[in-house]
Amino acid sequence: MKRILFTVAAAVISTAAFTPVAQAQHHPRTEVIVVQKAPPPLRREAVPAARRGYEWIPGYWNWNGRRYTWVKGHYEKVRVGYVYARPEWRQRDNGWVMERGGWQRGDRDRDGIPNRMDRDRDNDGVPNRADARPNNPNRY
Repeated sequence: MKRILFTVAAAVISTAAFTPVAQAQHHPRTEVIVVQKAPPPLRREAVPAARRGYEWIPGYWNWNGRRYTWVKGHYEKVRVGYVYARPEWRQRDNGWVMERGGWQRGDRDRDGIPNRMDRDRDNDGVPNRADARPNNPNRY
């Protein structure tokens, strides 16, 4: 009898071990933080030497429920086809609202046109095909 129970238990455990587990899906943070008190001015940070393949993400003020706390800047690995939008506090009717920022797909100059279709990336009025410096917003 013990042998049968042991065999059934082993079969159940081995079946459970190979059952695929639903992977957690990445969902951007959707919490909305509204604070009545304005955030302090941004701190000046010493930016370390540039690192190939990494982008410097500047620090920002975060709200912990009672007060603002400084989140230090850091390097993050560049994601091809994405642009980093820094977190920002914006004043609205009901107070200060935190826009989380993060990696966003494709629009470097934030003009609403995806990079793959953008004919004037730096918005200087000169189409990319005729622009010697298509990523430089200063014409001369």
